[in-house]
Amino acid sequence: MDAIFLQILNGLDKGGAYALIALGLTLAFGTLGVVNFAHGALFMLGAFCAVIVNKLLSLEHVTIDPTKLSPWGTPLEIRSSYLETYFGDFGLVLIDYSVPIAIILTIPIMLIVGVVMERGLIRHFYNRPHADQILVTFGLAIVLQEIVKHYFGANPIPQTAPEIVSGSADIGSWIGLGAGVVYPWWRLVYFCFSGLVIFGVFAFLKFTTFGMVVRAGMHDRQTVALLGINIEKRFTIVFGLAAVVAGLAGAMYTPILPPDYHIGMDFLVLSFVVVVVGGMGSLGGAVAAGFLLGLLQSFASMNEIKSIIPGIDQIIIYLVAVIILLARPRGLMGRAGVMED
Repeated sequence: MDAIFLQILNGLDKGGAYALIALGLTLAFGTLGVVNFAHGALFMLGAFCAVIVNKLLSLEHVTIDPTKLSPWGTPLEIRSSYLETYFGDFGLVLIDYSVPIAIILTIPIMLIVGVVMERGLIRHFYNRPHADQILVTFGLAIVLQEIVKHYFGANPIPQTAPEIVSGSADIGSWIGLGAGVVYPWWRLVYFCFSGLVIFGVFAFLKFTTFGMVVRAGMHDRQTVALLGINIEKRFTIVFGLAAVVAGLAGAMYTPILPPDYHIGMDFLVLSFVVVVVGGMGSLGGAVAAGFLLGLLQSFASMNEIKSIIPGIDQIIIYLVAVIILLARPRGLMGRAGVMED
């Protein structure tokens, strides 16, 4: 039971990441009809927003301490962060909370990136074939990752979670499974965060006037435009919102997986599988498929399963995708007419 419960937690953790990325991808496709292969690069940019914030908060200055000498008899150089020098212990707290601070800054940055991307590139491919959209957005993703590689290098850059959630939670004692069932605090935080973001996106589209207009435009853009509503402007904002969701997913994931320039491509393939399994254009399907595939991948990684079917953890997602699409070509919750022309 302990092992099964831990695998469920692992699956929910992975599923939260898959669902967040797939949600943003489906949001862009459902509103604009654009297959955005640069969505993984938006996840990467969000992750490097956290890296940049951490580097800025950790900037150091060097002072010479003549009272302390090196083995060679020269004064020692003392490195101190600017925040610690000017703000004392509060400065250390700011450095420790660099990832949560990055979350706040990632929202406006990724919104601007999404709006610029849609206005400068994506809008010119609305009426083009999906193959053209894939080629141009995939090319944009490669450009972005090469820019990141140039400035940050090819090696992963570790990020630390705040000290208060850097350890593990004794979940077993909470639910009566024993004191041996522990799980990293930050992974629990990530799961709760992903659920909050997913709920926020659905509430925004369901209960706000802006969201209702967007949903109406998704079904009949021409009729909404005839009512005097600038639906194109709203779709631009929705694309920016999709970029924000991907960026938040990336920034929060940095303490779990150190980001590098290729992290976006790694998640892109999985996110498209999630979207297709859930149903192209279905937000609920993307979320459901994300958690479903996350759980399946987690259980497939158990040693007991891998001893029976070696390598099953590497192919389980694609195997399930094939089975679901054979049984339901539109995916779990796909809409009629989407990608069927």
